[in-house]
This record gives sequence, structure tokens and C-alpha cells, in this order.
Amino acid sequence: MKHPLLKSVFWLLALLTTSAVVADSFHIIPMNQKQLATYYIQASMQGSGNVEFMVDTGAGYTTINEHTLQQLLQADNAVYVGELTGVMADGTQHQLPVYRIKRLVLGEGCVLENIEAAVFPDKTRMLLGLTALEKAAPFTFSTNPPSLGLSNCGAVTG
Repeated sequence: MKHPLLKSVFWLLALLTTSAVVADSFHIIPMNQKQLATYYIQASMQGSGNVEFMVDTGAGYTTINEHTLQQLLQADNAVYVGELTGVMADGTQHQLPVYRIKRLVLGEGCVLENIEAAVFPDKTRMLLGLTALEKAAPFTFSTNPPSLGLSNCGAVTG
């Protein structure tokens, strides 16, 4: 392009188009604060219906409990991957089975697929850890207002 003004307009349009695409794919999901510094997000999974995850950016793995796993298996929404040695917050170590959740929907419309999740016993609180958050990265965690911003979400279909 020989005309500097046309070149500038072209680059401005390209930038605006890119920003619009990024803005359309960024999902803000409200979190509920419980206790002093714990934040929860609503989610759903085929088989388990609506569930709640505590958002834990310090957890390497997303975790589900045995009760939820049984529901996911019945709905063919989880596949066994293997085991890992989990180090708990108190320093103890446990062998935990790991399953791949085929589809997890965060909030109203952030679809994540093939999320590895460690399984904790009984009806233990479930954690949204880095195996899910990294799939949606880059992400933001805000405490005022409590919200989770996710960049790479699939769309809800059917």
C-alpha cells in the first residue's frame, strides 16, 4: 500500500476485528465466596447434572469425588487414565485414580473437553484445578467482584 493513511486504516480495522474475536470468546463466570478466601463456581457435567467446584489455582489437578465419578461413568462421560500420587495440603500422600472427563461446562457456557481429574473418596469437595484452568487459559481470577474469566471455551451445543 502506497498511501500511509490507507495502511493505518487497514491496521486499525485488523486490530479491532482481532479484539472483537477475543472479546467474544472471553467468558466471565461469577463465583460465590464462602468463608474467608474460598470461591466456588457452578458447573455441569453429563451424568452428574449441576455441581459446584471450589476454584483452586494452587491445585495441579481438578478433582471430583467417588459419588460424582459413578454418575459420570454411568453417563459415559469419564474414562480411566491411570493413577497419581497426590500430595495433600497437609503433606500426606495418597494414590488417586485419574479419569478424563469428556465434557465439563463451567458457568452458563464455557465448555471444556477432556479434562483430567483425580478422584477423592466419598463425597469430598471438588476442586477446579489447573488441569481445567490451563485448558481455558489465559484466565483471570477476580475477588471484586468474585469472578473467573476464561479465554478458551468451547460453545454449548444442543
